[in-house]
Amino acid sequence: MRAILERLVAFDTVSSKPNMALMRYVKEVLESAGIAPLLIPDADGTKANLFASIGPVGAGVMLSGHTDVVPVEGQAWTYPPFALTKAEGRLYGRGTADMKGFVACAVAAMLAASKRPLKVPLHLALSYDEEIGCMGVRSLIDMLEAAPQRPRMCIVGEPTGMQVATGHKGKVALRATCVGREGHSALAPMALNALHLAADFVGAVRGLQADVVATGLRDGDYDVPYTTLHVGKLNGGVQVNIVPNLAVLDFEIRSLAGDDPETLIARLRWAAEEIVAPLRAAFPEAEIRVERLWDYPGLGTSSDAGVVTFVKGLTGANGTIKVAFGTEGGLFDTRLGIPTVICGPGSMAQGHKPDEYVSVEQLGRCEAMLAALIDRLEAGF
Repeated sequence: MRAILERLVAFDTVSSKPNMALMRYVKEVLESAGIAPLLIPDADGTKANLFASIGPVGAGVMLSGHTDVVPVEGQAWTYPPFALTKAEGRLYGRGTADMKGFVACAVAAMLAASKRPLKVPLHLALSYDEEIGCMGVRSLIDMLEAAPQRPRMCIVGEPTGMQVATGHKGKVALRATCVGREGHSALAPMALNALHLAADFVGAVRGLQADVVATGLRDGDYDVPYTTLHVGKLNGGVQVNIVPNLAVLDFEIRSLAGDDPETLIARLRWAAEEIVAPLRAAFPEAEIRVERLWDYPGLGTSSDAGVVTFVKGLTGANGTIKVAFGTEGGLFDTRLGIPTVICGPGSMAQGHKPDEYVSVEQLGRCEAMLAALIDRLEAGF
């Protein structure tokens, strides 16, 4: 596992870059054990998903992980981000926690399983572009959707401290395009400032968030127990003496399972119309256009589901948690009907930061869970 992780970390698979070299490495490692992986390339052949199975034909258990990582630019790293460094019981490097540590454990588990007479198959699903909206895995899901059999259950190895997580919020990424009218800043009242429209729309987003906090659904299993709205990016203007005619802001909704994001989006579109409607007599072009960019569903596996009981038995866990971050698990559950939990080594508190790390102890616990899984698959579940 350690040797595999060292190789995985050395591949710079930031989402904006190819991951094909990493996938070919994993493919070669699996082929050396007699496993025949399938690569599912993207349109230009620079990125790919990977799917592999060991054991008899059948439903089985799927281990799921993504191979892309977030950028390191602008971060003050003490250790080299794309080289594995061990120090004080920790393994440092970009992606060690999120989530190449689990991927290395899963690949090593496939190698170990290839030497065992499994009665139930073990599947491995590796994806790309998870960090930019769970985009790459969708072609792998299309493949599984058309397959004669789908995995019986799935373990997504995002970092949970090896606790069994049953849920996360869904996410919708949106864009509001604000159209005004340009003009000289000396005559600013005769123009329509698109940035001012954007500021008013930000106020509407914040007002809706306050209403959700006051009156919306709550789920105490989350650190933030309600649906959240967040503006993450605002662009507009050329220079200070020009009233800008265009401003674009990107925002998101992270929703609880019981909240309908479409209802919230409709309320924001209504608020946008309220902002611009009084202005159209003087500025017919005035507009705030709200559009969806991408989304992924939440995960809400019942705490008494078979997959939860099964994975708790592998880890020795007594309870379950829910996680603040999104995963591909909601897509496996919603699109394919595969019961899914999240359980992997490390903590997301170390993810996306300089000097990202996973502890040797956490990797050991993950290896123990996967060894117990292989024993169960050999015994017939």
